[in-house]
Amino acid sequence: MLLPITLTFAAACALLNLWIATRCARIRIADKVMHGDSGNSLLARRMRAHANFIEYTPIVLILFALIEMAVGASLWLWIGALVYVLARVAHAFGMDADAPTVWRGAGALLTWIVMVGLAITALTIAYTATREMPVPPALAAQV
Repeated sequence: MLLPITLTFAAACALLNLWIATRCARIRIADKVMHGDSGNSLLARRMRAHANFIEYTPIVLILFALIEMAVGASLWLWIGALVYVLARVAHAFGMDADAPTVWRGAGALLTWIVMVGLAITALTIAYTATREMPVPPALAAQV
């Protein structure tokens, strides 16, 4: 089964992960930091933004895939994927500041909204879908 939304979304997340990692690597190279953040507060914030992306993205990708497998591709799934990617970009930029920013807050809030929306959708599909369980061939022959 082809999952165009999840495949596109996963590719976008892979590229976004690379971009966020590269933002850390540029500081590491410039400041010759091999491990940790060496007290560089910008590097610490960028490392945290990268870790935060890695914490949320796997479960969101799994939910997208399972929902798309269950109900197929839909416009709202495309929109959800786009919102998630934009939220994570906003969060990464927002983490550069010393103080809280609207970008960081909006990125986090939109991430949570997408995740909760996916969780509710998954639960709705799981418990409201009408399914007829197929009879295994061995039992069908006996009936």
